[in-house]
Amino acid sequence: MTPTRLRAFAAVVRLGSVKAAAAELGVSEAAVSMHVAHLRKELEDDLFVRTGSGIAFTPGGLRLARRATELLGLQEQTIREVGHAGHGRRLMHVAASALFAEHAAPGLIALFTSRAKDLEVELSVRDPWEFAGLLANREVDVAIGPRPDRLPATVTCTPFFSYQLVVVASPSHPDLPALTGGKASLRQQSWLLGPSANSAASTVAALLRRLDVPEQGQRIFQSTAAALEETRRGHGVTPVPSFVVADDLAAGRLVRVPVAAAAAAGDGRWHVMTLPESVGLAAGAELARFVTTPRATQAMIHGAGVTIGHFRPSVHVTLWR
Repeated sequence: MTPTRLRAFAAVVRLGSVKAAAAELGVSEAAVSMHVAHLRKELEDDLFVRTGSGIAFTPGGLRLARRATELLGLQEQTIREVGHAGHGRRLMHVAASALFAEHAAPGLIALFTSRAKDLEVELSVRDPWEFAGLLANREVDVAIGPRPDRLPATVTCTPFFSYQLVVVASPSHPDLPALTGGKASLRQQSWLLGPSANSAASTVAALLRRLDVPEQGQRIFQSTAAALEETRRGHGVTPVPSFVVADDLAAGRLVRVPVAAAAAAGDGRWHVMTLPESVGLAAGAELARFVTTPRATQAMIHGAGVTIGHFRPSVHVTLWR
């Protein structure tokens, strides 16, 4: 049961056909079929059969599918860990929602890594619906963001930070008086948004749905900071966590736009998700504990705006995939 054979079978499971699996792996369909045939012979199980509507798995095939993703993920994780250990370093992979990655992760990770000089963190922005699969496949050690609707019992999920989403505009906004007119007037505005608007699980996307904001009224920027810069120039309105714009509101550079109770921006909550400590990376479990501390909360709030270049050791961030 080699990694190559497991990788071929896992691709068939994920994509639903030998043809699609071969295309993804860059091999012939015959090669994929050969790997599956070897597994069938070794395990004495058909694993799956072709039907008119696709592929139907045997009970044994379903068990192998789960184990294959776990084993392949563990292999990749081991390769990474051995490589970094050879250089006296540890590497932790963190997946985060866009809103958390931009506004809370910099301060949190800077403080956390300052406690462990041999630890590097690679932070990537992912949609929360991917969290469970990323953890199960060992592609990441920690996932942070809103809790997905479906989360396996094998994933430990802890809420740790609640925030209020507010809608802001510039005092010089040309249509400012009309912004108090309720949902109809808000739908007519230009909504300047960060990348979190792309995720259906985000509080920003939920607000846009409640207000029925048309797509043509939405402009999505590479970051919420860029959207806010346009907002300060009076070009539209932006939904954002209140702690991010607290100084702007206090200084009068931005004003809060009242939103009808029926479509209130409301509260959001971030969760930290890991595999059980006996399975996952020890540093991941330590981070999951650390995020619940008062020091971590202060770092998340007051660390917003810290540039990646200030981190020691390095924190690698991918905003666009």
